[in-house]
Parts: sequence; C-alpha cells; structure tokens
Amino acid sequence: MPNNKPSGPALTRFLLILSLDAVLVACGSTPKTPPPAPEPTPVKQVESSPEPTPPPPLPAPKLAVKVNDTVPDRYVVKKGDTLWDIAARFLKNPWQWPEIWHVNPEIRNPHLISPGYVIRLHWVEGRPYLTLEGVGGIAPPKGIKTVKLEPRVRVEPLGKAIEVIPRSQIEPFLYSPRVVSKDELKRAPYIVSSLGGHLISATGNTVYAKNVSSKTIPVYDVVKPGVTYTDPDTGETLGHEVVTVAQGRVTRLGDPATLVLSNAKGEVLDGYYLLPSERKEMQFNFFPSPPNRIVRGRIIAVFNGVSQIGQYNVVVLNVGKRNGIKPGHVLAVSQKGAKVRDPYSPRKEVQLPSERAGILMVFRTYDKVSYGLIMKARRALHVGDFVANP
Repeated sequence: MPNNKPSGPALTRFLLILSLDAVLVACGSTPKTPPPAPEPTPVKQVESSPEPTPPPPLPAPKLAVKVNDTVPDRYVVKKGDTLWDIAARFLKNPWQWPEIWHVNPEIRNPHLISPGYVIRLHWVEGRPYLTLEGVGGIAPPKGIKTVKLEPRVRVEPLGKAIEVIPRSQIEPFLYSPRVVSKDELKRAPYIVSSLGGHLISATGNTVYAKNVSSKTIPVYDVVKPGVTYTDPDTGETLGHEVVTVAQGRVTRLGDPATLVLSNAKGEVLDGYYLLPSERKEMQFNFFPSPPNRIVRGRIIAVFNGVSQIGQYNVVVLNVGKRNGIKPGHVLAVSQKGAKVRDPYSPRKEVQLPSERAGILMVFRTYDKVSYGLIMKARRALHVGDFVANP
C-alpha cells in the first residue's frame, strides 16, 4: 500500500505554503485604518470695499476777454440787431459780452436794449467796458457804482427790445420737439380710436385714450414718436424724440378717457402718445456764458434734414443736464483733421489736428441731450463734429 503522506523536503515546502496563505488571509481580513482627514483651511473673509467715489468734474479754465483789433468807440443800435451781433463788433468772443457790460443800477431791465440806443466802449485801468450813452448809461470809472450783469437766464417781456439771439430761429423748438426716456413712453397714455373711427384725426375731433388716470392734467400734448438718439461713442440710448402735433383736452375720465383735439399741426393717428403739456412762458433772453466745467461732446443730429450745417441751424448734442449743460451755455465746434499720405513715405498716413469750425449756444436741455443753435460757422459743419468749452 503506497504511503501518500509528505515527508522530508516536501513536508517543509508544504508547511511553508500554509504559513504564507495564513499570513495573506490575515492581511486581507484586517480592516485598513483610514488616514486622518486633513484639517480644513480657514477661509479668509474678504471685506467688500465700497464703490469708489467718482472724481469731481474738472473746472473750466477762465478765458480773458479779447477786444477786436479794430473796434468802434460807439455803435447805434438798429432794428434787426441782436446782442450777439452787436457784441461781435467789439469782441473776438461775442458770448463774453455779459462780462464787460455795465449799466446804471437804477435803470429798469438794464439788459434790454432798444433800437436808437448808443453803446459805447470805455477803457478803465486797461479793462474794456460796454455802457449805454444817454438813457442812464454811464462809464464805470472809480468811485461810481455800476452793476455787472450775471451770465444767467433772465425772463422779461421783450417788447421793442432787441433780442440776444434770433427768436424766430428757436421759437418752434421751445415747444416741440422734446426728448423723453423709454420709461416715460411706456407709462404714457395713448390714443386707441376716435369718434366715428377716423383713420386721421384733426382739430375738433374726439379721440379715446387709454391710461389717462390723472385728475390734475386738463390738457395733454399729442405727440408722435420720432428718432431714437444714441451716443456715437458708447452706444448708450440717450432718449427718444417726440414731436407735438396737437393738444387734447380731457372731457371725460375713464378707461378709455375722452379728449377733444385742438391746435393740430399735423395728422393725429391711433397710437400717438399723450404727454403733459409743456406750453408755458418760454425763455428767450439767454445770457451766454461758457460751462463752468470741462465738457466734451458731439453733434448727433441736425433738424430740417440738411447734410451741411451752417449759421442758425439747430443741432442735437449728446451732452445734457447730467454733464452740467444749461440754457445759454456756449460751446465751440471743432472738426477732426483728415488723414493724409506722407509725401516721402507713401505707406504712412499723417493725422492732421482738429480745427475750430464754429460756435453754438445751447437753448434747451434734457438729461442726456440738448439743443443748440449754431451762431457762427467758419465752414460747413456736419453730424459727428465735436463740441467743447470755447
């Protein structure tokens, strides 16, 4: 009978294998201890810093008054003259006339001048003064009290007095058009229909409008939407122009409300908006002055559809009340120089400098835009030209 039990070297190998198996089993059955979790890194609290305060606008430099090389000693005011025209006979910058205009403080409305008045130029201690001759005007030597007119807007009945600037050129723009925001249009009442279902309504017609809720506004301006003004440099929407085409008097509240049209200057269509009327006493006696802070802007539109802008054209600027612009402010118009070929380096271009091309005076302002009247143009001006302190 054979003997199957291991013996000798075979037994030794057998026991060694059993030992190794036992060790491996023991290792496999022993649970592993997880490594300790890392301590969380403390998060440093960052304190939010307040928004930096924008720097204040830079003040505009003060310009010295310069008299023309040849000036009259006296000038008799004629019918059709404006204060701007008269000042141009004496000063290189006509808008500076309020700075040298001195009159007797006892004269009523000393800033109003009528045809036949005589304006005289005086020099006192090297400084020029303009005064009235006769009618209480005096030269301002030492020891005689005079009043210097402040460069601000004054509103007085004009009567026969000459105008600061041509009233006829800006009067239509003091009533219409105007600039409103998108939110103002969104909240504004609007016409939905007319009595009799007319496609076009006019003076005397009855119309119906939604969103008329105010009990304190008896008359509205009926306006049609116009162009949207956009800043050419930033792309910001500056406002929406609307044009007044009629007035509407509320005769019955409700939704819709009933209104009767008057003073129609054009057709009135369904969808036209109603805005509170702006018809009020308007300002025509502007006292020209430069802005008291640095202003930079551009001409973004011109009325009457002209391509070349000249004297007494009305333009729209991309600066307004938020830029410190007020009625009466005077701005210089400049044109960017052209790029020309260098005659000795044909592949290179030379940028020519900007040149002053005109002067305008602001007569109406809104938050982001303003209307200006071109007072002088040395050459044809264009949309896109720059405006700045004179």
